Amino acid sequence: MSKVCQLFSGSSGNSIYIGGGSGGILVDIGVSAKRCSCALSRIGVAPESIKAVFVTHEHYDHIAGVRVFASRYKIPVFAAPAVLEELRFTGTANNTVKSYEINKVLDFNGIIAETFENSHDSSACVGYKFTMPDGRKISVCTDTGYITDDAKITLAGTDLIFLESNHEISMLENGPYPYHLKKRILSAKGHLSNFAAGEFAKELLQGGTTRFVLSHLSRENNVPEIARQTAVNALSEIGAKENVDYRLCVSKPENDGGLIVL
Repeated sequence: MSKVCQLFSGSSGNSIYIGGGSGGILVDIGVSAKRCSCALSRIGVAPESIKAVFVTHEHYDHIAGVRVFASRYKIPVFAAPAVLEELRFTGTANNTVKSYEINKVLDFNGIIAETFENSHDSSACVGYKFTMPDGRKISVCTDTGYITDDAKITLAGTDLIFLESNHEISMLENGPYPYHLKKRILSAKGHLSNFAAGEFAKELLQGGTTRFVLSHLSRENNVPEIARQTAVNALSEIGAKENVDYRLCVSKPENDGGLIVL
């Protein structure tokens, strides 16, 4: 039985818990180690039971608590080569942290971790697909300006996905952000819009995905109800009905809803 939970989501910090029979892992820790530990405890997971941290990229809202958490609980940190080099250069992965490269596929403690390329303005950025000991496939696809071919190939057949639905394009275009920031977010190395998330959700559903967790929503340029409805509308275009053909939820900045059990 696999369990997942988005502990934190958005530009103020990101972290996802994924657990199975062989123990749990975290994808990113973009808040303090103390806040992450408290969030785990609230969902009934002992922080010391975490076996590893997998990092998507080196932006602060994804790595803020990595060094302290990994050092405190003596757990390894995995990242793509270019990301790991940046973590070591900045001291996030220093001599108190056991850090290792993950290139494409890694068998860790009974969990098969597979990376795929995302398109983001960082040294590198990867998403992950985890095949759990019970056979469930759980994926994380956030911080990307568009869905890459590598992502499409790797994510086919995933059971549950944390999928970026960062902004509503019209809200961003007419919002308070300066032009250069709007341009960055809308670029091919920025963030995925509600519309783009909905379009990819259709492909995923047709490939067997039945659980969607919309993630990394902007507080300034999005509204959870709009993100949700955009995805529901997109999926209805292929005749899919919510709670019949799929389940969908929207991550809050900080989790208060417990675990999703697959």
